[in-house]
Amino acid sequence: MSEHRRRSSGRTGPSGAGGIPRGGRAEARRAARSGGGRGRRAAAPRRADALPTGRRRLVDYPRAGKRGVRRWLPSWKQVLGTFLLFSGGVLGLFWYAYATTTIPSANPSTQQQSNTYYWSDGSVMATQGSMNRQNVDLAQIPKAVQWDFLAAENATFYTDPGVDTQGMLRAVYHMATGGEVQSGSTITQQFVKNTYLNQNQSVTRKLREILISLKIGDQMSKQQILQGYLNSCYYGRGAYGIEAAANAYYHVHASQLTVSQGAFLTATVNEPSVMMLAGTDPQAKTQATARWKYVLDRMVTIHQISQAQEQQYLTAGFPTPKPYTPSAGMSGQSGYLMQIAEKYVEAHSSATEQQLGHGGYQIYTTFDKKKVRALAASVKAMEHKHLDPGHRAADKNVQVGAASIDPSTGAVVALYGGAGWDKGHWTDNAEATGVPVGSTFKPVDLAAALDHGAVLSPGQPASPITPDSKFNGDDRLTIKNQQGQEMPDPGDPTGLLHQRNDVTTKWGYITLRKAMEQSVNTPYVQLGEYVGYSNVESEALKAGLLRTSLQYDTPGFYIGTSTPSAIRMADAYATFDDEGVQHDPYSVTKVVADGQQLPGFDKPKGTMAMPSSTADTVTDVLQGVVKHGTGTNAQALGRPVAGKTGTTDDYKSAWFIGYTPQLVTSVSMFKEDPKKAGLQSMQGAGGYSKVFGADMPTEVWTGYMTAALQGQPVRQFPPAPSLGKGTDEYGAPSPTPSPTQSTPSATPTTPVSPTPTTGGCHGPKKGCASPTPTGTSGTTTGGTGGGLLGGTTGGGTSPTPTPTPSFTGRGRHP
Repeated sequence: MSEHRRRSSGRTGPSGAGGIPRGGRAEARRAARSGGGRGRRAAAPRRADALPTGRRRLVDYPRAGKRGVRRWLPSWKQVLGTFLLFSGGVLGLFWYAYATTTIPSANPSTQQQSNTYYWSDGSVMATQGSMNRQNVDLAQIPKAVQWDFLAAENATFYTDPGVDTQGMLRAVYHMATGGEVQSGSTITQQFVKNTYLNQNQSVTRKLREILISLKIGDQMSKQQILQGYLNSCYYGRGAYGIEAAANAYYHVHASQLTVSQGAFLTATVNEPSVMMLAGTDPQAKTQATARWKYVLDRMVTIHQISQAQEQQYLTAGFPTPKPYTPSAGMSGQSGYLMQIAEKYVEAHSSATEQQLGHGGYQIYTTFDKKKVRALAASVKAMEHKHLDPGHRAADKNVQVGAASIDPSTGAVVALYGGAGWDKGHWTDNAEATGVPVGSTFKPVDLAAALDHGAVLSPGQPASPITPDSKFNGDDRLTIKNQQGQEMPDPGDPTGLLHQRNDVTTKWGYITLRKAMEQSVNTPYVQLGEYVGYSNVESEALKAGLLRTSLQYDTPGFYIGTSTPSAIRMADAYATFDDEGVQHDPYSVTKVVADGQQLPGFDKPKGTMAMPSSTADTVTDVLQGVVKHGTGTNAQALGRPVAGKTGTTDDYKSAWFIGYTPQLVTSVSMFKEDPKKAGLQSMQGAGGYSKVFGADMPTEVWTGYMTAALQGQPVRQFPPAPSLGKGTDEYGAPSPTPSPTQSTPSATPTTPVSPTPTTGGCHGPKKGCASPTPTGTSGTTTGGTGGGLLGGTTGGGTSPTPTPTPSFTGRGRHP
């Protein structure tokens, strides 16, 4: 290019030749960008929607520099940022809610439980409480049954954090698409809902359920949560918790459930109103069967059972529930039985009355269902036959109390307490004191005489006494003390104590055996004075009677002015029956609370109360009472029987206590107006001018014992030992052998007395050892009751000696 062209093609200027800034093209470009220099291009015209230069928006939306739809579409950065911001906010709010959430107190209703009482065979006797629930420990529920619930409700229970988002979404999907309704809640969530919240279907409640479930998952073990869930669910038939459900549907404990039964109970949780009818409603059974199969299928799916096992369950068939019987209440004898058992629990454990009132106790009793019903039936049959209070005034307020005891253990197998709590009769006649026992106390006098002898000569050692020893049996006998002095009685015209018999028969000197058979009073009052009150009282206490029920030291004490309960009298006779071994009467064998068995309910150990020779001798004498004495009506049992009748003055009470080698039963009868304290005469009751223990009480005894011993072998009593000839009361004629007397042998020089030993006693008692007593059962004070564990006040007492008649004809004897 020529110099001219070079000059004409560029501009000259101060920057340098040709107008190019010094520093080259790079400098020129910078100058152009900064808007300086003449070489700058003219600025493009500004768009109407452009912001002024230098102003930036926090959020570029609508988007600058975009036209049309693109201006309103957010960029991917905006979308991502918005998502992250929202997610962070939600997480922050959730974290705050979680941090401020506390686990509330459990709903009071979920803590309510009933006390369940069981018969001796393990079946439910009755439940007490407004909520039919008995919590059990998870270890008491078979593992396979636990998995029934997990398979159907929450298979991931042991691995999830307490909530299952996928499960909730899946449940929503199934419901939205018309599929099977599913819970969507985990076991933990259901436990929280049952225990801490309510059943309302709201978003707020659901959010609280999730938050508390997460908290619970951090603070409780999975085993605790599952246990709480199984104990809190409602299963239908009024059953809350799996233990109550197992009994309501299958009459078993939760520990006895099978996999098949467990699958059914699992299904009841979702639809209890349908499942509870599965045993009677064909349509309900069809639905229940489908749900039952579903649970078994799920068990196969999660590999808890094999397909072969499932096929076995399907082949065995649907586990149809047992017929529905509402929980028994306090009707009939149930109220008395539960009261006795509850008092025993209080006396032998740390459980208080208030704690028992809160429920949750499973109390296993000694009561035999069949025997209790047989005893009540026998009483009812006697009343139907003899008593007509609607047409005969003498029959009004006549009452019966009875108790039956296993002599080998002391277990109370049956009681009759009265017409029933549901009939307004609250006093338990079997346990109440206040009814004098009359001549049924005489065997205690005889036992004391056999053990301690009698002071027949003032200032001399006690002489040995046997059933063949003779005493004066005449009426209005003047009673003497051990010093040979005639005892004073300010109320008698002569100033001396004259004991009466019910009849004026001139018995003369008769053996103690015959006096027992014919229930003659005077020999036993005089015998008691010669033996001594302290010795007779001690014998009574060792036999099982309670000191609080024994009458003060009076001559009437020896013929039954004391007022032990029917339970305690049966227990005392059980000591004779078990060859001298006394067992405290007991009514409870086991108590379970919160899945744990309480200590203190081992079977009471026997104590050697008297030598077996003494007990067997008394039994032999009491067999004579039934064979040819006042107790002949008891021969109707058709077995060997030993027993004694008892009647008190003015016929205010009548008793019969009898036993076979297997069973002892006492029956008392008395009359008491519930509006007035004190016993009334039963004269005229049942159409009898005089009411004796040999009549209506023995009829109750015989009817019951016939049913109670049905199917049991006939057993014989042990033979009575040969005691030789005892010492007679001064003035008795020379002995004349009789068919009812023991064969004389060498006369002992000292009275028979027990020899202290140690060890346990069961079965034949010859040479049996004597363990240390474990303590008394429910000792009471004052006029309260009977000793198996407390009791209630019965009628009044008779403060005077009790004349007991010897009555012939029609078997009417005291």
